[in-house]
Amino acid sequence: MPRDQRRAQLLGAAREIFVAQGFHAAAMDEIAVRAGVSKPVLYQHFPGKLELYLALLDTSKDELLERVHEALASTDDNKQRVIATVNAYFEFVDNDSGAYRLLFESDLPNEPAVKARLDGLTEVCAQEISQIIAEDTGLPEEESTLLAVGLVGIAHVTARYWLASAGSIPRTTAAELVAALGWRGIRGFPKRDG
Repeated sequence: MPRDQRRAQLLGAAREIFVAQGFHAAAMDEIAVRAGVSKPVLYQHFPGKLELYLALLDTSKDELLERVHEALASTDDNKQRVIATVNAYFEFVDNDSGAYRLLFESDLPNEPAVKARLDGLTEVCAQEISQIIAEDTGLPEEESTLLAVGLVGIAHVTARYWLASAGSIPRTTAAELVAALGWRGIRGFPKRDG
């Protein structure tokens, strides 16, 4: 099997184990068995459990960032941007892969390499949103960033709550409700003239 395909196979097996058991309970032996490879093959690609976990975090982080980036770039209408971005978070947590658990429910949040990736995810999402806020409102960078982090937090926390509550609200309805809340807040800042 080509190296890239093998790596993808190993990451898929590892995601299943880490999502189901968390970092601490997951074992490299079990991941190798799930992937259908020997432990030495697993170690050829990843020198240890932390490196494997970090590779999964990077893959999951990149997936969410791509969704957010596409949502923000999908329109120039800011109301529709808010709706698309909130929906991107809801779609991400509603994915059967469970990748969101690695980002939002990690049992290793104080490991410096994990913390850096998780903080970086929020920072990059907030930077993209804050640029739009600053351009539209003329607010200083620090204020625009604070508002952007708030919008990211609303989308992130409510999407996780919606999934965990397993209620009767359909995903699209839930995302629309949360987007309406975010939009009603952010539209109160006047657009800059010219």
